[in-house]
Amino acid sequence: MLKKTLLALPVVLLLADTAGAEPAPEVVLQKLIDDSNSPYLTQSQQNLIIMPDNPALFVADDGEELFKQARGPNNVSLEGCDFGKGPGVLKGAYVEMPRYFADTGKVMDLEARLIHCMTTLQGFASDDKPVKSRHGSGSDMMKLQTYIAMQSNGMPWNPSQKHPMEKALRDAGEVMFYRRAGPMDFSCATCHTQTGKRIRASVLPNLYEPQEWTKAVSWPAERVGQHNVRSSQHRLRGCLYQMRYPNIKPGSDTAIALILFWTDAARGQPAILPDLKR
Repeated sequence: MLKKTLLALPVVLLLADTAGAEPAPEVVLQKLIDDSNSPYLTQSQQNLIIMPDNPALFVADDGEELFKQARGPNNVSLEGCDFGKGPGVLKGAYVEMPRYFADTGKVMDLEARLIHCMTTLQGFASDDKPVKSRHGSGSDMMKLQTYIAMQSNGMPWNPSQKHPMEKALRDAGEVMFYRRAGPMDFSCATCHTQTGKRIRASVLPNLYEPQEWTKAVSWPAERVGQHNVRSSQHRLRGCLYQMRYPNIKPGSDTAIALILFWTDAARGQPAILPDLKR
């Protein structure tokens, strides 16, 4: 039934990658399903049906306009921002993040790097709305993140591990992923190291199944139950809240370490950007 549903998608979408264009996110997902038949990847037929009309695509369109628009007190665009491949180069940048940036001396994810460029290049203050408002489809931050991330759709996750700080944070993230703590004595591994495990109706992704894990870490993504596009930082905060952990500071070394470990676990698998999730 599921495969018949997907085969009903427009032929132009299913064959996009054969025509020399970048494959659409639903094409990337379909290949993962064909290769793995994972219960996690196939759990929501409704989501798969509407992926070609993912609301996140419209958010990305808005993000492209913001990226190229001269803004802020300095009246410049973000085309001068270096996301790891040179100023303004977006293709393939997101799947190599978090990464070390010499100009800040820090390992940064996309959100942290955007904040850096919006405050240093464009001159926004940290409490200006374009920088401070970071969640929801209507925020500049989510529009920009969705557009930038989308330029890496279908490319393999390949976070840099060349710098000692990148390796250190990746290893710290692994320790935190498996560390049981909090009032419920949970760790990330409690939910994400078994195939087919559920919370209520939702099948959970297994870290040890890379074809599942690539979808799990493919953010930004539209959360259909929330009617908003969400980021990796938002998902991290949500997971820790469910585990009854204290709030985590966005952009902190702790947050970056966990996201770097997550991303490294999906290494070599294609990113689905933007994704659409429950």
